[in-house]
Amino acid sequence: MFLAMDTVFEQCSIAILDANGQVLSSHTEQGKREQTQHILPMIDAALSEANLRLTDIKALIFNRGPGAFSGIRINTAVVQALSVAHDIPCVGVSSLQAIAQCAYQRYGLTQVYSALDALMQQVYFGQYALIDHIMQPVVQENGEDTERLLDYDSQTAANLPIAGNGAPLLKMHDEQILHEEVWPDAVVIGQLGIAQFIQTGGSDAANALPKYLRNQAWKTLKEQGKA
Repeated sequence: MFLAMDTVFEQCSIAILDANGQVLSSHTEQGKREQTQHILPMIDAALSEANLRLTDIKALIFNRGPGAFSGIRINTAVVQALSVAHDIPCVGVSSLQAIAQCAYQRYGLTQVYSALDALMQQVYFGQYALIDHIMQPVVQENGEDTERLLDYDSQTAANLPIAGNGAPLLKMHDEQILHEEVWPDAVVIGQLGIAQFIQTGGSDAANALPKYLRNQAWKTLKEQGKA
């Protein structure tokens, strides 16, 4: 069984899924206020509903960003703490990949740009294509994926659909399709995390770190003086 969580998309979302991605429990509370107070009781409620304990969980899956720093900090800290306390591996999932996966599930898109408002006149941006029912990051010629910061009013290289609330902040091609209302929950995060765990396994708490894209906004456990 897998426990997935998200506090990055202005929500507190928890899901428990089996190895096939089937949902055993799922709850989402909209809004970013009091996430720190809600997340642990929601985890307890989800485990109770699924008749499970943390010792039954194979991996902890979390939205690692990019996105709002406070939301990233909350679910990363919770995952690290639970991982250390119960010796459970962690799997971090990209928020931009989750947007792309949600766009595929909702609209059947097989190629898409994800754009998430990063404020400060920029968006978090990435390009994804469908491989075996999973939206995977498109790899550039230098071997890196396309996740990066773009300035407002930038134009995409191709006339592909754009999903996420950063879509209307970019300069559009003629007839380019926007889906700005795409907001993944912990179920989508969990499904992506399970696919990743099957392929590459998980990490320990010390390496369960976010991808913020803007400067060094997060410190490792060692840098925090916790290891």
